[in-house]
Amino acid sequence: MSLIVPQFDSTVIVRDAEAEVVGRAPVTIRLLADSSRTGGALSTQRITLTGGADGARPHWHDNSAEMFFMLDGAAELLSGEEILTAGPGDLVVVPPGTPHAFAAVPGADADILVVITPGVERFEYFRHLQRVALGEVAPESLLEAQELYDNHFLRSAAWDGRR
Repeated sequence: MSLIVPQFDSTVIVRDAEAEVVGRAPVTIRLLADSSRTGGALSTQRITLTGGADGARPHWHDNSAEMFFMLDGAAELLSGEEILTAGPGDLVVVPPGTPHAFAAVPGADADILVVITPGVERFEYFRHLQRVALGEVAPESLLEAQELYDNHFLRSAAWDGRR
């Protein structure tokens, strides 16, 4: 077991009105605190999905756990080969190396606080996703950045067959 001792000199406060917002409905991401602001302890985003939208396709992280805290609504989460349904107040923590994905339940909205620990610089990853959505870069460009963001994509029969 390793212990991360974060090194940063002041309390991190991010006001909702000041958070950078990436995307727009049906997928909106509020960039709250990146690894560089928390001394490497964590990176965190608030992801809002509307109308059953997909949040992230199946992937895993080699070096970080990912925590999903349901603020509101309902979401389906893949963890390994199991698909879970989470509602307001539910917490799901996926260990490093475990395939996972998430989406709002079909026809529903989901508001999710996502924390990756130890932190990885993730804000640029979400900006990259926005450039893909806008057609500014090819979707395949994400494959080239997997190591940089510790975000490794895979296929999941369980996830593909969920709907």
